[in-house]
Amino acid sequence: MKQTKTIRLAGISYESLVNGPGMRRVFFSQGCKHNCKGCFNPSTHSFDDGELKDMDELVNDIKQNPILHGVTFSGGDPLEQAEEFAYMGEKIKELGLDIWCYTGYKFEYIFENRFEIKGWNRLLNCIDVLVDGRFEEKKYNPKLKFRGSSNQRIIDVKKTLKSKSIQILNY
Repeated sequence: MKQTKTIRLAGISYESLVNGPGMRRVFFSQGCKHNCKGCFNPSTHSFDDGELKDMDELVNDIKQNPILHGVTFSGGDPLEQAEEFAYMGEKIKELGLDIWCYTGYKFEYIFENRFEIKGWNRLLNCIDVLVDGRFEEKKYNPKLKFRGSSNQRIIDVKKTLKSKSIQILNY
């Protein structure tokens, strides 16, 4: 009997143009510790809400949509379910799609703790682009592309890991 691998999601956007470049599937993680004032998605903060979804079914559904350019992990905070998102990320990378991830954690903190917190290193190695940092209401700017506040950075993870210095993408 096959064991079902599940992830707790707040929701799914099946075709999105605003959560990274190109047509994307977006998975909204359920659970966030940051509690940013002015968060656009406060219903994702509780770790008990949302729905459990079969990760293999979610990945299989991505395979069925040829117009997708990539997948975005948003939230809540995907790093709170790093093992699950890493599992999905590895399967998604096999499909040749890029992965963007939004998190309230700063890249430096993730990097320093990547071997201490279960799943973080595995997930980090699946991510192409990381939008890091808590949403700061006072730094909100509706003209920013792919982020909510000016303190958040859009980081090329692969280049950053290779060069050992943060590589910012300009959008």
